[in-house]
Amino acid sequence: MASCSGNSNSNSSGSTQHQLMDQRKRKRMESNRESARRSRMRKQKHLDDLVGQITELKKDNNQILTSINFTTHRYLNIEAENSVLRAQMTELSQRLDSLNDILQYLNREGIEYTPDCFTNPFNVPYLNQQPPIMASAHIFQY
Repeated sequence: MASCSGNSNSNSSGSTQHQLMDQRKRKRMESNRESARRSRMRKQKHLDDLVGQITELKKDNNQILTSINFTTHRYLNIEAENSVLRAQMTELSQRLDSLNDILQYLNREGIEYTPDCFTNPFNVPYLNQQPPIMASAHIFQY
């Protein structure tokens, strides 16, 4: 019987070992569950942060696009205005060149002029010195 009691001791010690292993296994499983839960929470927080960044970046992108569109519109308006101003400058330069040519001609010919003669072409002394052009009625017969 002593051997039976020894067997019962070994059975009880095996059962205790089995219980310790089960307890360790449960602790490990609980620890793993907790670790997985924390990992999911970190992952969710990271995902939420990324979604927030996406929202901010989209907002910034829309503001930049609005600014680009406004600036492009302004640039096109200014470019059109510059084109008009360049055309006006070219025309005024040509007029100035023509007036300078006229002044040079008048100076070479010794013709006196007043500044008013350029605003009223019929007031040019040179034109007033010429006899008026006469037309006869027979010109209109054709």
